[in-house]
Amino acid sequence: MAAKVSFLDEELICSICCEIFKDPVILLCSHSFCRSCLQQYWDQKSSRECPLCRRRSSIKKPAPNLVLQNVIESYLKQKSQSEAAEKRELYCGVHGEKLLFFCEDDQEVLCVVCQTSKKHRNHQLCPVEEAALDIKTEINLPIDKNLKIEKTAQHTEKQIKEEFEKLHQFLRDEEEARLAALREEEEQKSERMKEKIENISKNISTLSDRIRDIEEDLNNEDTKFLMCEVQDPKVLSGALIDVAKHLGSLSFRVWEKMLHIVSYTPVTLDPNTAHLKLSVSDDLTCVRYTGVKQQLPDNTERFYPCVSVLGSEGFTSGKHSWEVEVGNKTDWTIGVMKESINRKKSFTLSPKNGFWVLVLRNGDEYIACSSPLTCLTLEKKPQRIRVQLDYDRGEVSFFNPTDMSDICTFQDTFTEKLVPFFSPCGSEGRNYGILKTCPVKVFVTDLLTCL
Repeated sequence: MAAKVSFLDEELICSICCEIFKDPVILLCSHSFCRSCLQQYWDQKSSRECPLCRRRSSIKKPAPNLVLQNVIESYLKQKSQSEAAEKRELYCGVHGEKLLFFCEDDQEVLCVVCQTSKKHRNHQLCPVEEAALDIKTEINLPIDKNLKIEKTAQHTEKQIKEEFEKLHQFLRDEEEARLAALREEEEQKSERMKEKIENISKNISTLSDRIRDIEEDLNNEDTKFLMCEVQDPKVLSGALIDVAKHLGSLSFRVWEKMLHIVSYTPVTLDPNTAHLKLSVSDDLTCVRYTGVKQQLPDNTERFYPCVSVLGSEGFTSGKHSWEVEVGNKTDWTIGVMKESINRKKSFTLSPKNGFWVLVLRNGDEYIACSSPLTCLTLEKKPQRIRVQLDYDRGEVSFFNPTDMSDICTFQDTFTEKLVPFFSPCGSEGRNYGILKTCPVKVFVTDLLTCL
């Protein structure tokens, strides 16, 4: 009997011989056995009892279990067909030999005889197991890619929700603060009104006396009456809720305050263009060389072999500027490039090839990648670099933003979209740190100018 037994096999096994039932019979206790096994058991025991529950049977010849017999016949037939099909799959249909090889040219499984035949002579062969592994890997590639896309989408969705939650929390806090201010003013003015009412109540008791005095004065001579001073009633100032203070330009004032918690970065990075050994931060402002190849799709937008990444937006007109924090890195490349550049090839950085960039090498060698290269001498090592693009005038300029001293300027004619270009370069054991695109402070006046 086979070592591996299916669940159905177990249900169809006689508890006496431990094999599939043969001519099964059923006792009054509902237990079933092979007819021959049960008879042999009874002969040895000299009594007719059930081998399982020990219940005595008064019937000498148990009834056949026809239902069980039909199930067994159907099962054995299906099992036989499955084994035959499996055998046909494992053995060559022509030579009857075991299938051991896979022909990569004809995409067929071969036996040792097929392998030496003229049809497959000089073909690329490999073991069946190896071919199966390769095919499984090939099948899993799009699955893995879809899983990575799904994971990226989920991560991006999480980040979007987190950013909006910050704004929602700010608005909730701001709403609560303004409602609290309204409640405080309401309490203060209600208290003032109570005090006024109390004062009026205290004076009411004296009004009767005053009225009597007035009545007496009315009875006096007209001249004396006209000389009496009559005080105008006091009008309570500030008794009303200052609605204008709470509602006037409310949305604008909240928006103005929101600028303190919202940062604006003119250029963010596009992670889909980053070399596999570069890591882009979640907020898309920092890039770092890790030296470890990430398991990411090798899409056409992604740089390889150049260790670079692009900005997320390109420009076809106008003036644009952004600052990049370079820190104490010893090597980096910053500038702009044509969007149409083939990113799957090595290239020489020059305007002729569609690059207008400034590079740092070995910690102190600043080079403008013109044709020919221009070595630059800088009095101070900048911690930040300001890139300024005037597309219409055909200028790309680099500055030290600390004192706005000019580093270099390229002049050219631009005919297609340009995108910000960044390379933190390899570490080589010393070039640690990140390149970071810097946020800028936004003022309401700047925004109003754009409206």
